Formats: sequence, structure tokens, C-alpha cells
Amino acid sequence: MKFFIRLVLFLIINFGALGIGTILMNDGPNTSWYLELEKAPWTPPGWVFGFAWTTVMICFSIYMAKLIAIKNDKTVWIPFTIQFILNVSWNYVFFNQHMVSLGMINLVLLLVLIAYMTFNFKKLLKVYTLFILPYLLWLIVANSLNGYILFNN
Repeated sequence: MKFFIRLVLFLIINFGALGIGTILMNDGPNTSWYLELEKAPWTPPGWVFGFAWTTVMICFSIYMAKLIAIKNDKTVWIPFTIQFILNVSWNYVFFNQHMVSLGMINLVLLLVLIAYMTFNFKKLLKVYTLFILPYLLWLIVANSLNGYILFNN
């Protein structure tokens, strides 16, 4: 039962982050600024982003619920909090403020942090490490998309 409660709390926190990010982007993907950018040829259709982030946050919530059950201390909470801030702030930086370079730095830091969490807690979580991999893979895609925009516009 405790796992289920932790899972629900992380689902609320992680989907809350997506909601805050959506508010902060200020209709970003639908603005003329974004629509007129030269985007990577591998940029997926818009619905893929919603599907991907939903999948990522469900899996990441399972990962965090298990991780907190094993190791509930600052070595988990500090990276999680930084991840939350970086994840939410990218929407504001990139879509709202059109700061593509700072958005790229933000995404690289987020990728490094999620890679750190993946490998640092791998021995503790064993098979549960699989639940952070969608986040890691999606961040690689996101970095490539942001990088393409940065270097081609």
C-alpha cells in the first residue's frame, strides 16, 4: 500500500510539472515564432510529444516511488528537485522567451542529471532502472531537436 501512495504522489508531482510547464510555455508550439522555425526533419508530429511525456512521467513516477522506498534522503530528493525545476523551466525559456541557447543548456543539464540518476541508483533499483530509461531516451531526442533548431536558425 505504501508503494501505491508514493506512486500516486509522484504521479501528481510529475504531471503537475507538465501542467506548470504547459502554462509557462504560453501557447508556444502554436505561435508563429515556433511554427516558422526550421525544425529537424525527424521532428515528430505534435501528438507524439503528449504521448511521450505521458509515458515518461508514468514510468518516472514508478521509478521514483521505488527509489524513495529504498533510499529516502537528500541524495535522491536534491536531483529530483533539480530535475523538476529544469523540466518545468525549459518550457518558459524556450517557448515563452525564445531563448534557444539557454533552452539547449537547460536540456543538456537535464539529460546529464537523468543519466546521473540512471547510473547512480542502478545497483539499488536493479530492474526498476528500466523505468527511467524512457526519460533518458526522450531527453536524447529532445536535445537533438533543440540542437537542430539552435544550429539551423
